[in-house]
Amino acid sequence: MIFKKISWYFKRHPFLYKARFKLLSKNSNISEIKDQTYNKTNDKRDIPKFFYEINDVIFKDFKPETDLELIKHLSIWLQNHIKGGPGLSEPSDEALRIMLSGKGGVCSDIAQIFNNFCVINDIQVREWGNTRAPFSKDYGGHSFNEVYIKEREKWILIDVSCSMFFYYDNFELSVIELFQLIRDKNQVEFKSFNLNQTCNKKNIQRNYLNPNIIPFLICNYSNKVYDAYLSFFRPYIPVFIIHFIILLFGKSYHYRFPIDNYKKIFS
Repeated sequence: MIFKKISWYFKRHPFLYKARFKLLSKNSNISEIKDQTYNKTNDKRDIPKFFYEINDVIFKDFKPETDLELIKHLSIWLQNHIKGGPGLSEPSDEALRIMLSGKGGVCSDIAQIFNNFCVINDIQVREWGNTRAPFSKDYGGHSFNEVYIKEREKWILIDVSCSMFFYYDNFELSVIELFQLIRDKNQVEFKSFNLNQTCNKKNIQRNYLNPNIIPFLICNYSNKVYDAYLSFFRPYIPVFIIHFIILLFGKSYHYRFPIDNYKKIFS
């Protein structure tokens, strides 16, 4: 219990939250992130076997003919089978087990396991996060994904926690398109493609449409590395120390800000 309280302190204390962004953030541009994908850092052979077992269940009675059909079916299945709960800091296969048992999982957990399912299904994927500039102690951020849909020849933002796309003129939007349209004060639409669920409009406003939201791309996240370190150290030391060790060894992920100067967070 004491370790959980210390971990929460290090994650959510305003000074330390901002320190994390100072350590991990890089200013970038749209051209530089063009080829950044989760797949480049994570090989299919490195995804835990449990993901393949669940993937067989997910697609047992459904054979998608397009990338769009595949990621919709995958997202709906995950949303319908993950109730959510406390945030997890476990190796990815254990995190998936916990989430499917109904005992945990926040947006970042869902985004990370979705990454692994995309890799084994040959879908190019990447993970994004949101924060606010200037920093708001009342906003902890949000995580979501972006997938490359070959038949559309473009990246499309997908929020798996609510099986949702954003639209403009009836076309699905990428992350960059969404935030550029919002900043140009264009009216964008959002809709869940899960017929059994509806989008929480307050959460959409909070996580995407608030004018102070800025997005960043999570790069160089090695599922194999984090699984190994969490499996070995998790029983003995707090998670925030494990992440710091990975950072010291130069194996940590980092954040790229393609349309904002990350220093705005600290203004």
